[in-house]
Parts: sequence; C-alpha cells; structure tokens
Amino acid sequence: MPRDIPREIERLTAAFAAILLTLGGFAASAEEADPVARGAYLAAAAGCDQCHTDSKNGGRAYAGGRAFDTPFGTIITPNITPDRETGIGLWRSADFERALRWGNAPDGSHYLPAFPFPFYNRLTHDDLVDLKAFLDSLPAVSRANTPGWPSALSMARARAAITIVAECLTGPWQPETAKDKDWNRGAYLAATVGRCGDCHTPRNWLGASEQGRQLAGTSAGPGGKAVPNITPDLETGIGRWSKDDITALLKDGQTPDFDFVGGAMTEIVKNTTRLTDADRNAIGIYLRSLPAIHSESKADH
Repeated sequence: MPRDIPREIERLTAAFAAILLTLGGFAASAEEADPVARGAYLAAAAGCDQCHTDSKNGGRAYAGGRAFDTPFGTIITPNITPDRETGIGLWRSADFERALRWGNAPDGSHYLPAFPFPFYNRLTHDDLVDLKAFLDSLPAVSRANTPGWPSALSMARARAAITIVAECLTGPWQPETAKDKDWNRGAYLAATVGRCGDCHTPRNWLGASEQGRQLAGTSAGPGGKAVPNITPDLETGIGRWSKDDITALLKDGQTPDFDFVGGAMTEIVKNTTRLTDADRNAIGIYLRSLPAIHSESKADH
C-alpha cells in the first residue's frame, strides 16, 4: 500500500475486508448484517473514501479536501465525518437524504452536478439509512471545508445543468418484475453506487446525460479522455466479452486481451474490487443484457 495513504484508510480498508468476509454473498445475507456493515459496503462500492480523502497530502479519512477539475471548475470535496462544526454531525436523516437524493444542502443551496447525486437519487431508503449509519460511526475530524474555484461561466452552466438533471430524477430504484433477482441487483448497483453512466454515457454541453445513448461511451470523458462503449455492440462495445470477462475486469482491472484499465477507471476498479463475487457477477449479467448501441469509434478500455 502506498505510503501516502492515511492510516485511517488503511484501517478502514481492513475493516471493509472483514465486512466482506462477514457478508459473503451480500445480496443473500444483507438482512443478517447490521446497518453500519451494510453502509460500509455501499460506501466502499461507491468509493466515498477515495473522493472525500485528500490522500495525496496525507489528509484524514473522509475529512474531504481532495480537488477535482470538473466542467464547472475546481471542486474541493467536503468533510463528511460526523464532526458537528465542520462535517455532517448535525445533519438529520432528512438532511442526508435530500443531499444524496436531490443534491440539496441543509442550508438550501444546491450541490453542483459534479457530486453524483443523480445516481444516488436511485438508492433505496434503506440503503440511505445504512450509509448514514456508517458515516455516523466514523471518527469525527475537525477540518473546515475549502471552497472551490468555479468561474462565472461555469456557474451559469451549472445552474442550467442542475435544472435539466432535476427534471430527470426518478427517485428510489424500483425492481423490474419481469427480470430475475441477479439482473435487478446488477442494474441497481450500476445505476447507483457503481455510477457507470457517470463516465460511460455521453453528455450535452450543459452536462446532462444523453438519454438515448446510455453507456455507449464518449470521446469527452473525465479529463477530456475517451471512455469506451460498454453496451454489447459487437464492433464498438463489449459484445464479444463474456460475463466472466466483465467480472474479471471489475475484480482486478484486466481486460480480455490481457491489458489493464487506465485513467479514471483505475479508481473505479479499486471500488469494484471491494464488491462480493455475487455482486460483480450481477453487474456482468446486467451489462450483457443491455441493448447494443453502435458508437462512431471504439475507445480503448
């Protein structure tokens, strides 16, 4: 493990590993686990620790401070430990749900869509409760939040994007009764904590997703880099991949041609590695079932 990762993350990573061993097949035994353990699993799958820890500068776990360059300017992630003055220690359950589901802060302001609340919008009520239980269990860290540096133009763009995004939010995930349990589990994970569409779905100039091209890849992904088509198109997508190929990538980042993912996907694999085999398998089943969408070019995975 790199030396610049804080000791809190080392301890939490070990805790996540213990939780996964306890959970085994998470989908089957979720009812047997306590809320903190379930919330820890979801937080690990979403990579909350990666975004909300300034690991590069030795920051405390979940205390925020990591800078991200986004279409809306430079965003500094906030402190989400239960510190009552600088974190979320005074947040009620309703505050937490409004923030994650609708992007509304307790003070009435709206988070920029760089925060993936459009994906967390689909989380079930129970999963939101479990996530809060886990975050409330963390050590409180006093660290004042640092403002970002959005430009006037990016803020105008952000306001327009928020309006468009808000119109598309559908609320908690509802299972498709015509599909089996594994498909629904994979679809739920991909749509929520997995946030597959955050990178793999093209966006318009306002930052809103192109609904007709879900997961079809884009030439302008994070950092302006191309992101691959992950629909089962035979020529430009992953149509020639087996379910096992998909689950292998989610486990260790290796593609069927024995290459390894790079760029932003390396961080995602750090999250999907912490999923159970059953959940990675469910995501593979879901992705293999999607309608194939042809892209103009095939991006490297």
